[in-house]
Amino acid sequence: MSRFLLKHWFLVALATEIVVGLTLGAKLSPDARDGVLSLLSDSIKTGIVVVVLFLMSVTLNGERLKTALVAPAPVLWAVFINIILLPLIAWPIARLQLIEDFTVGLLIAVTVPCTMATASVWTRRAGGNDAISLLVTVITNGFCFVYTPFWLRWLTSSNVQLNAAEMARNLAVVALLPIAAGQLLRYSRRCAEVADRWKSWLSNAAQIGVLVMIGGSALNAGGQLVGQTSTPSTSAIALVWGSCIALHLGALGIALWSSRFFQFAPDDCSAIAISASQKTLPIGMLIATSPVMYGHLEFAVFPMLMFHASQLFLDTPIADAFRRQHEARRQLQEDPIKEPPTDTTGSVDPEAPY
Repeated sequence: MSRFLLKHWFLVALATEIVVGLTLGAKLSPDARDGVLSLLSDSIKTGIVVVVLFLMSVTLNGERLKTALVAPAPVLWAVFINIILLPLIAWPIARLQLIEDFTVGLLIAVTVPCTMATASVWTRRAGGNDAISLLVTVITNGFCFVYTPFWLRWLTSSNVQLNAAEMARNLAVVALLPIAAGQLLRYSRRCAEVADRWKSWLSNAAQIGVLVMIGGSALNAGGQLVGQTSTPSTSAIALVWGSCIALHLGALGIALWSSRFFQFAPDDCSAIAISASQKTLPIGMLIATSPVMYGHLEFAVFPMLMFHASQLFLDTPIADAFRRQHEARRQLQEDPIKEPPTDTTGSVDPEAPY
């Protein structure tokens, strides 16, 4: 049992805190719930994201980042799937939903940018090229004020405005500064050596930071659930949740297959698969709950929560499988199977041991 917990500690912690968070959020009084959530204010969650991205950057070899910038095809392909292909695939699926709230909510979920922190954390967990996931994060979040309103205006026939200046400022503070600070710190040989020596511990610390943010989101979602005046049918919930899972896995599968078809490096393929299919939660919740956007649809936020929770659960074992594949490939490269010995004429000696 202890061996299982040691190996799958993150998945166990994730499942536990989501269940506990939803339960507490539903049972606590509004004042008590707000008191707990005040410990995870927006500024604190922003600080956690900054720390997580800094930890990912300071442990990232700068050469990989340079390579990703010089040869950007993997990054651009992941961006294309995340912000163009996934919304197109989701459009007909969203029209199948049983209530308007879930139709709109599902479209919000797939048109927001890639996650700020978890894409890089999961790519690192998968043993993939986390330089790609960091760049996908920066690009998709940097331009979401253009493409997210476009998609929602076209797919839902409603006007959505995002503050470009505010989003650019948030991107600079939350993503660009910690990534740049981490890379600048690596110019000190001593700092780089320390970061590399403690890389696994720092990566685990980044995962813990993600868990803290997810716990707050689960608690908030539980409170929102009991605050609604009506409840969607079980079939409507099952359909939209299944749609979230299908869209995420579909994008991940398409990204993985296509990147292998294009013969990208194996660690690039896993990074593309994860970053192309993950979606961020904060921007989606902002759009779904804003009174001037979709706040009148009280359940529009739930597909975003479903998509986010599902991608974390699904990508944990998927990332672990990617890591095992990368480790097996590297081991094979380091210790290839020896060719059968031959005699001086070049023919195989059938009596010789392999």
